[in-house]
Amino acid sequence: MMKTARALFASLLVLSAGASISGCQSDPDIDITKLGLETDPPDVLYTQGLANMKAGNMAEAARKFDAIDRENPFSEWARKALVMSTFVKYRQGKFDDALASGNRYMAQYPKSQDAAYVQYLVGLTYSKQIVDVTQDQRASAKTIEAMQAVVDNYPNSEYVDDAQAKIRYARDQLAGKEMQIGRYYMERKEYLAAISRFRIVVEKYPNTNQIEEALARLVEAYYAMGIVDEAQTAAAVLGHNYPDSQWYADSYKLLQTGGAEPRENKGSWIAAAGKKLLLGS
Repeated sequence: MMKTARALFASLLVLSAGASISGCQSDPDIDITKLGLETDPPDVLYTQGLANMKAGNMAEAARKFDAIDRENPFSEWARKALVMSTFVKYRQGKFDDALASGNRYMAQYPKSQDAAYVQYLVGLTYSKQIVDVTQDQRASAKTIEAMQAVVDNYPNSEYVDDAQAKIRYARDQLAGKEMQIGRYYMERKEYLAAISRFRIVVEKYPNTNQIEEALARLVEAYYAMGIVDEAQTAAAVLGHNYPDSQWYADSYKLLQTGGAEPRENKGSWIAAAGKKLLLGS
C-alpha cells in the first residue's frame, strides 16, 4: 500500500512538471529560452557579453548587451552595454543596427567618457559602406559628417587622426564621382555639363587626388569650345601648382596645337580657385 502511494505521488509530480512546462511553452508572453538571459544581473550579463566577444561569438554577445539595455534602461550598465552593442553590430556587419544604437547613444550621452569612441564607430560604420565612384556616394558624405563631428567635438581624442584620414578618403571619393560624371559628358561632347562637374572638384575638393585631372579636363573642355583664355588659365593654374604633372604636360601640348600657351586671366574663377590651391586650403 505504501509503495502504491509513493508511486502515485511520483506520477503526480511528473504530470505537474509536464503541465508547467507545457503551460510556459504555450503562453505567448513567455519565452523560456530567454528566462535566464533576462533575469541575470546586468553586471553578470556584461561579463558574459565580454566573454562571448573574446570567444568570437558576436551574436551571443549582442544578445547579452541588448538584454542589459532592455532590462535596465538608462542605468550605467545600460550605457556601457550600448557602447559594446554598437561595436559588436559593427563587427557583425549589421550596419543599420550599429548606426541605430550608435546614434541613440550619442543622443543620450554626448558628454560621456565613451562619446568620442561611439561617434568614431558611427563614422567607421559609414566608411565601411563606401563603394566605388561609379555608384552612389551617400556613404562618403555621411562618413565626412560623422568623422568631422569627432574632429570638432572631441579634438583631443585618440581617434582624430584616423577620423581625418577617413575624411580625406571620403572627399577623394566624392571628387572622383564628380570626375566620373564629367568624363561621361566629355565623351558625349557636352562640354558645359562637363565643366560644371570639373568646377565642383576644383572649388570644393581642391586637396584631393582628383585636382590635377580636373584642371586638365577644364583645359580640354574650354579649348574644345573655343574659349581659349579660360583654357589657358586652367593650364597656368595647373602648371603653377603641379609643374611636373603629366596632366600639365598634356595640357601644354594641347594649347600649343593652336599656337597658345598657359596664361592666367586674373578675372577668371579658375584663377581665384588657384589662389586657394597655392594657400593649401
